[in-house]
Amino acid sequence: MRNAILVSLLLGGIAFSCNENTRQVAEENDTDVTTATADTASMSAALNSISATDLLKNIEVLASDEFEGRGPATPGEDSTVNYLTREFKRIGLQPGNPDGTYVQEVSMFGFTAQPNANFTAGGKTINLNFPSDYVAVSRRFVPNVDVKNSDLVFVGYGIVAPEFGWDDYKGLDVKGKTIVMLVNDPPVPSPNVPSKLDSTMFGGKAMTYYGRWTYKYEIAAEKGAAAAIIIHETGPAGYPYEVISGSWSRENFDISNPNKNMDRVAVESWITDEKAKQLFTAAGKNFEQLKAAAAKKDFKPVALGAKANFSIKNKLREVKSRNIVAKIEGSDPKLKDEYVVYTAHWDHLGKDPQLTGDQIYNGALDNATGTAGLIEIGKAFASLPQKPKRSILLLAVTAEEKGLLGSKYYAQNPLYPLNKTLANINMDVLNAYGPTEDVVVMGFGNSELEDILAQEAQSQGRHIVPETTPEAGSYYRSDHFEFAKKGVPALYAKSGVKAKGQPADYVQKWQANYTANDYHKLSDEVNPDWNLQGAVEDLQLFFRVGYRVANGSVFPLWYENSEFKARRDKMLSEQGSTAKPEGAATK
Repeated sequence: MRNAILVSLLLGGIAFSCNENTRQVAEENDTDVTTATADTASMSAALNSISATDLLKNIEVLASDEFEGRGPATPGEDSTVNYLTREFKRIGLQPGNPDGTYVQEVSMFGFTAQPNANFTAGGKTINLNFPSDYVAVSRRFVPNVDVKNSDLVFVGYGIVAPEFGWDDYKGLDVKGKTIVMLVNDPPVPSPNVPSKLDSTMFGGKAMTYYGRWTYKYEIAAEKGAAAAIIIHETGPAGYPYEVISGSWSRENFDISNPNKNMDRVAVESWITDEKAKQLFTAAGKNFEQLKAAAAKKDFKPVALGAKANFSIKNKLREVKSRNIVAKIEGSDPKLKDEYVVYTAHWDHLGKDPQLTGDQIYNGALDNATGTAGLIEIGKAFASLPQKPKRSILLLAVTAEEKGLLGSKYYAQNPLYPLNKTLANINMDVLNAYGPTEDVVVMGFGNSELEDILAQEAQSQGRHIVPETTPEAGSYYRSDHFEFAKKGVPALYAKSGVKAKGQPADYVQKWQANYTANDYHKLSDEVNPDWNLQGAVEDLQLFFRVGYRVANGSVFPLWYENSEFKARRDKMLSEQGSTAKPEGAATK
């Protein structure tokens, strides 16, 4: 619902400082940038143009009922594209697509699964209710998928990671079988302190890509499994089962592929931990014991002596969605073909006409806030009398809620070369609980962008900290990750956990309440209790980081221990890049 809300915020001017990014890769024929290229007054004006009033106004429009939850390939998409295009034009931004438009067409297909499923174990049939007990989809672009009497095999965490000496399959042929997996990475205990996790295995407490559900389905396809089931547990997953059932039980999307995705595993499924325990008990197995065994290297797959049956009818349609793209062209003729890219996803869950009463998932925080933040950052850059040396690209991407598809499409079909893209700065769910003393970095310890962030946060009287729940894998769950997978250093930061002038647990309670009661629910609407001052400070910070990178003499790099470093090194060695990797940063 659209609410008429007035938020009164006092926004103090913040003096700009541009510190030298001290590590790095020298660019030929470029001088070090140790001071801002715009004068202090112009910079302060740009920072203060980021307005809580304007931010709220755009959030209210984007999260209004008229936009119908901003579902891709719905009238809500048309409203969103038209609105963002008008706003980008109004604040003086150029079309971001080289074809002279503000849109990048994203070819996808939509599929609505109507599944039926059951297990047979111990002479009993375990019926599964959709979507309360399970969800199941097929990303194959075919109308019907059937998996009958498929042997169920528990494969622990379903991971093959040679660098860790880890193989959950141990050579077992799972072709035609249905594999059952645990969510996340294995919680491998430390050999010296069993109560703590081994920091040398799967990032310790942090999650690696092996823990992401996308990887688990990818390895299932590679192994030739007929179906793949992930057991949902709220604690390790970091979100309740309703987040999955709410998304997966609706129309979903994928990028169009010439082979109709026939290389994907036929059935991708989640089941609740309650239903999983019922299955294991019926099969004469102890779920908790097997779960504990799966956290060890010597784990071997366990045949459950049970069968899985899936039947999925797919309602299919070809879909044309859109990324919205705007640009601020760089002022240096030699460097304006290099880019700093800001991203935020404009989409949410749309409208569910089957519901009684409220049917619209307005997605106010997730992610009308980030999309409105793009407008504010664009306005700040556009207000500079002297633009940064390099160009700034504002990219509002589609179908994040369907699997990061808009950013994935851009990363696979970039409008500007990725080896000339210095950085991605992503915004997903801005702060509505007020200013904080700190800034949380998702995927902490990954790249030199964190050094710049720390320096600019210090100018605000703030400091950066790692995320408190790295095991939730937040770094792999938003649009920056598609840039990271290709090697582009990507920064995903949020307001911190220490709110100014509030009790120590204020932010924790606020976020827990949002996750439990509003995240991906009908109630994610504009709230009169919001305090957007923290969002404004964050947007100012992200602006400063992008400005530093766009004017810098170096390409930011991944740290030595980053899983993305090798991809970036290879990318920067390709013909056409102005930077050449010289070693790597350390943290």
